[in-house]
Amino acid sequence: MRKLQLVLALGFACGLVACGETSSLQVSDGTGPTPRLPEPNKTLFPTMNIAPAIGWPQGAKPVAASGTQVAAFADGLDHPRWLYVLPNGDILVAETNAPPKPDDNKGLKGWITKKVMSRAGAGTPSPNRITLLRDSDHDGIAETRTVFLENLNSPFGMTLVGNDLYVADTDRLLRFHYENGDTVIKSPPIKVIDLPGGTLNHHWTKNVIASKDGSKLYVTVGSNSNVGENGLDKEEGRAAIWEVDRATGKHRIFASGIRNPNGLAWEPSSGALWTAVNERDEIGSDLVPDYITSVKDGGFYGWPYSYYGQHVDVRVEPQNPQLVAKAIAPDYAVGPHTASLGLSFAEGNRLPAQFKEGAFVGQHGSWNRKPHSGYKVIFVPFSAGKPVGPPVDVLSGFLNDKEEAMGRPVGVVIDQQGDLLVADDVGNKVWRVSATK
Repeated sequence: MRKLQLVLALGFACGLVACGETSSLQVSDGTGPTPRLPEPNKTLFPTMNIAPAIGWPQGAKPVAASGTQVAAFADGLDHPRWLYVLPNGDILVAETNAPPKPDDNKGLKGWITKKVMSRAGAGTPSPNRITLLRDSDHDGIAETRTVFLENLNSPFGMTLVGNDLYVADTDRLLRFHYENGDTVIKSPPIKVIDLPGGTLNHHWTKNVIASKDGSKLYVTVGSNSNVGENGLDKEEGRAAIWEVDRATGKHRIFASGIRNPNGLAWEPSSGALWTAVNERDEIGSDLVPDYITSVKDGGFYGWPYSYYGQHVDVRVEPQNPQLVAKAIAPDYAVGPHTASLGLSFAEGNRLPAQFKEGAFVGQHGSWNRKPHSGYKVIFVPFSAGKPVGPPVDVLSGFLNDKEEAMGRPVGVVIDQQGDLLVADDVGNKVWRVSATK
């Protein structure tokens, strides 16, 4: 018993102060179409370098890129994570957090994980609602705020097809009737399909996007573990993007081996589906880079057996060399442990010329890297449907000089005015990035 208590104390200490190994590479080395991938560095305790969540001091805000400015579009929210723009310009905000999942990481690891998440600002109960924000006078500040939907179950993704509004709860895809201009929905939901959830629900966020013709819905389902340690039988239907037939509710696995896909968006010039993905942890500060990638129908992207294409993860048992041989390398790395979640293409924005073609990526920020990575919004330039060149910081300064998190960016969207909106779930704000006058 004393030995266990000692181990717990050591683990908790590692959660409170930076411990473990230190990066030997720069974040930029793990960025781009051909990131550097050093040998894995597995330690007794995983590297834990938590940026304590403190919120923004009065009057403080992120640092905007040259030629742009940032201001609060809305504040006083409760853990806002995801955004959606309705046809009339209203903004939907999913105020949400993890659901209860008592079987997720039981024992020592679970105890440490709970402490880590609490310190990082993710330990509060989920508000379980979607809020509507309206800026009728187009002054860049939402003057109308209503509870649009409530009593949900850790909602995340939202998409509208005609008068059907789809919301991805953590355990099911729901449909609501929506009329243009509605500020509140009172009608009961209709369940379209169940999604993997339950008491073991490691990566709980589920996103949804519609095909261009509205006939199909694409839903992200993250893995139920880091690298299959909870048993591969617990991963059925997970680490995947589902394709759901909107008329029948029937679904199939569109792409698999994707550890934790979050952002989904259609690349404007090619029409390809792209996703932002969180890769695996606990093999060093420099592994594995998170990524954005186009998604091929039927494609397998490695998880859990391999990373970044066909680099085998020896922690996984049993191995599967046949699947590894099929693993597709992602298109573009966005840095190790950056927790890249938000994804929005630049189409329709009115920011300076350098942001006209490419993808905005919301990076929630690391816990498994020393020094920190992420905690910013970046822009990845594109040409002819593919990433070109290094990323550009759009919003930074989310960490203060004490390495505390004043904010953590998540969802990103372009609003009807052509400005970039960013959900900040630690600062409890939605930021608006616009061109300087």
